[in-house]
Formats: sequence, structure tokens, C-alpha cells
Amino acid sequence: MKKVAIIQDLSSFGKCSLTAAIPVLSVMGVQACPLPTAVLSAQTEYPSYYCHDLTNVMPRYTEEWKKLNVSFDGIHTGYITGKEQIHQILTFLESFYTDHTLLLVDPVLGDNGKAYDNFEEELLEQMKVLVSRADIITPNITECCLLTGYSYDVLHSCMDEQDYLKSVEDAGRQLQLSTGAEIIITGIQPPSRQDSIGNMYINETDSLFTTVPYNGNSYSGTGDLFASVLMGSRLRGVSMEQAITLAKEFLLAAIEDTALYDTSVEAGVNFEKYLRMLL
Repeated sequence: MKKVAIIQDLSSFGKCSLTAAIPVLSVMGVQACPLPTAVLSAQTEYPSYYCHDLTNVMPRYTEEWKKLNVSFDGIHTGYITGKEQIHQILTFLESFYTDHTLLLVDPVLGDNGKAYDNFEEELLEQMKVLVSRADIITPNITECCLLTGYSYDVLHSCMDEQDYLKSVEDAGRQLQLSTGAEIIITGIQPPSRQDSIGNMYINETDSLFTTVPYNGNSYSGTGDLFASVLMGSRLRGVSMEQAITLAKEFLLAAIEDTALYDTSVEAGVNFEKYLRMLL
């Protein structure tokens, strides 16, 4: 059985990070091996939560796993609490990343044009080092702009759809050229498409923009679920285009189901009953 080291937080409520990645990878036939960056009573968009930072614990995982002489087919990084955790992840990669390992980095830095509360310039510089090691990077538009220096405000001032998408592609292309990774920019909503939202896939030679219906709600954990389906799919040997299609169909079903209930966006989506789509 293939194994993936998942370096993310464990949030009890919010259906994100580890509680999203573990069931997705498991149902796709991949052993999920969590290395928690923090333990939270609820994800950070809740009005109140407790967070226990595990930065000092992370090196112990690395050392103990080295003693076990384990190897990983994939490594998936997500939410981190600060720059010191990126140092720990880079040390982890020195021991466990090989030519046969797929490294997916979700550069969790901000959203909707704003950086998260833990953001600082040194964190950004360290994240640039981490994404330079990645095989797949899944930023949202805000994170892509932060990593490339593009202005989020200027990009969103484009009122013409083609100009807007061209600006998004230019930012993504710069990230692709600087890292050599496959890029999937998430949460793209052209000015003229308020009822749809999309992703843009960029590789060395091509780009592909696809959309799904949008109900106006941004639910917790959808990015984590999306990235986890990509990881599971690629370890199955399928193309990125096929992986993106499966992830979109899975999430669309979960979101449509969630919209039938009075569920807060912080609580995440009803994905559990649709895990069978990933078998």
C-alpha cells in the first residue's frame, strides 16, 4: 500500500486539514500518515477556538520515523503555524523526499486578497523555498499573488473576463517557471461569472481553466479535500486532468448536498457520503 505523510493541523470541527485528508486518501487506497502541525478545537474561522502548536513535537516525528526506516510515496503539506514549521518540513524532506516521492504543497498564506493572521515576510520567504521543492502546488489566487509579487487588487480590477484570466494565468505561469511544478490555482471567479467558480491548471506547456456552479458560499476544507483527491489520483497513475475532474465532481456533489441544509460555512461540507465516488 502506498503511503503519504500529511503535514497539516488537526481541527476537531471544520472538516478540514487532517480530518479531510485522511478519509479521502484512505478510501482511495492510500495509507495516510499524519504529522500534525497543531491541534485545534475548531478551525480558525470559528469565532472561538483553542490551538496547541506542535512545532517542538515535529522533529520527534522525523527522528522516530527515521528509526523505522519508512519511506513515503507522497508528502502533502498544508496549514502551518509559522516560519519555524517550514524549517522543520525542509528538514523532514531531507530525510524522506526522493526522486520517487510526490510532494504536494498547499501554500496556506491567505485568501480573498488578505494574508492570514500568522503571516509575516519571513514566512513568505520560507514558503517560497518550500514551493521550490514541490511537484504540485495548489495556491488560491491570493497565495499565488503573494508568492509571485503580483498585485491582487490590480488583478481583480480587470473587468473583462479574458483580461482577468490572462492575468491569473500570467501569475500562475511565473510560479510554474520559478518552481518547475504543476500549478493548480483554486477559487478563480471571473467578474462576469458570479454563478460559477473555477480552477486553472498550468504545466510546462499548457493551461486549462474549468468551472463548476457556485452558490455564493465558501466552505471550510474544500481546498484540503481537493488537494487530497489530487494526491490520491496521481498516486494511482492518472493524469492531472483526470484528477481535477474527479475532485470537481466529488466536491460538487458534497457542496450541493450541504446547501440543502442550514449548515454554516465554518462547519465544512457533507463529503462523507460521497467518498464512494473515489473508490
